[in-house]
This record gives sequence, structure tokens and C-alpha cells, in this order.
Amino acid sequence: MTFKRVSIDSNICGGKPTIRGLRFPVSRLLGLLAAGETPESILKSYPYLEKEDIREALQYASFLADEQVIEFAA
Repeated sequence: MTFKRVSIDSNICGGKPTIRGLRFPVSRLLGLLAAGETPESILKSYPYLEKEDIREALQYASFLADEQVIEFAA
């Protein structure tokens, strides 16, 4: 799977995935959504983000969750 809006650059945010090379980590966007922010409120607060950025950040998170196996102790 390829991502056009999620980028990784070792010179930006310590190599963490960011939105379009901006200094806006994907994890921050996902955290805002997890905290209950709506896409509309995020776009209003961060006008340099686009609706497609949010969609792709969610796709990226889904991709990572599908690939990673986490074992929980019973």
C-alpha cells in the first residue's frame, strides 16, 4: 500500500510519520480524533490540513494495526 499524504523524513519530527512533510505528526492527528475531535473541528483549527489528510491518516493507522501483532498477557 502506498501513501501520498503520509511521509517519513528523518529531518522532520525525528523521522515520525507526518502529514505531507509538514511538522504535523500523524500521531497528533489520530490523537485528536481519538479524543473526540471531529474532522471539521480539526480542519478549522489547522487550516493547512485537508480532509484527504485525515482520511489517509486513518488508512495509515489501519494498515499499521493490521500488520502488527501484539500479545497480551492473560
